[in-house]
Amino acid sequence: MNIFDKIFELTKQKPQRVAFPEADTKEIILVAHEVINRQIGFPYLFGSPPEIRKVAQAGGVSLDKMTIVDATDANYVDRIITNYLDIKPAALFDKTALKRKTRDPLYSALIAEAIGEIDCTFAGYTHTTAEVSTAGQTIIGLADGISSLSSIGLINIPGLPGKEGVVLAIGDAAFHVDPTAVQLAMNAIAACDLMNKILGWESRCAILSYSTLGSGVGPNVSKVAQAVKIANEKRHDLLIDGEFQLDAAVDMDIARKKVKRESKVAGQANILIFPAIDAANIGVKIFQQYTNCEMLIPITIGFDKPVQDCSRGSSITEMTRDVAFACLQAGMRSN
Repeated sequence: MNIFDKIFELTKQKPQRVAFPEADTKEIILVAHEVINRQIGFPYLFGSPPEIRKVAQAGGVSLDKMTIVDATDANYVDRIITNYLDIKPAALFDKTALKRKTRDPLYSALIAEAIGEIDCTFAGYTHTTAEVSTAGQTIIGLADGISSLSSIGLINIPGLPGKEGVVLAIGDAAFHVDPTAVQLAMNAIAACDLMNKILGWESRCAILSYSTLGSGVGPNVSKVAQAVKIANEKRHDLLIDGEFQLDAAVDMDIARKKVKRESKVAGQANILIFPAIDAANIGVKIFQQYTNCEMLIPITIGFDKPVQDCSRGSSITEMTRDVAFACLQAGMRSN
């Protein structure tokens, strides 16, 4: 059983209510249909009911077992906004402004999640990452102790050795263009916590650089070294180390040559934190183009409740995995 099969099996044990605020597209309705088929969740399609039904009919997709939420209904919008402002009196927007925002079903879906009528929200197929993250931070907010969003991706690579089988987790390829040392440290901590909690890993996290423990010099090397120090000071319980080049992080033979001190991470890292978004994005694309791998990217980390973004180029299979992981996160929250 690979990592994605495991995620589907875990999610089936406790299906969740999933909001799809881009349900006026055939691809999203197909994803919702897969969610039903795999028994991992209960789809709630937010938008204009006539438009949703029209798209489903044109695509030959049954809407059985899916709930259509009329996000254009003034009474519905008024009710959820009223309930939202009751529990979030210090919300960033007043009732009138929120009504304007809900012209986009993404905001209606997030408000429904915030008040407990939905367990997680999936978007990103027609919205940009910036739009999803802005809406999520506005309505849902960040979790306690989190100052900014980050992301992690799961890559299933056939033939890769390791205690977790053929899986690597990598980040952050979505949010921080040029992260500070503090942001790198927090990204590493958040990734470790998520993998430990959701998948039961013993996370071994390497923060990457073009240098291994001072073999290279430069401001970016110093930043990564500082990030490792910050992460270790904040969380003594986690295995976070660096700065490591990628080969020293994942290859034990190379680690023995390059890492001249004891390390529980070197040569056996299962989480790789890239030093900047360009390096992470390029790394992801190399995996996609030159390996026979399967991916779940990006998993958004930091919202107070699960909000899952996806790439606008994602396939139906990839988006279904994204939804499964969001449902898994939501199910863990309610334990």
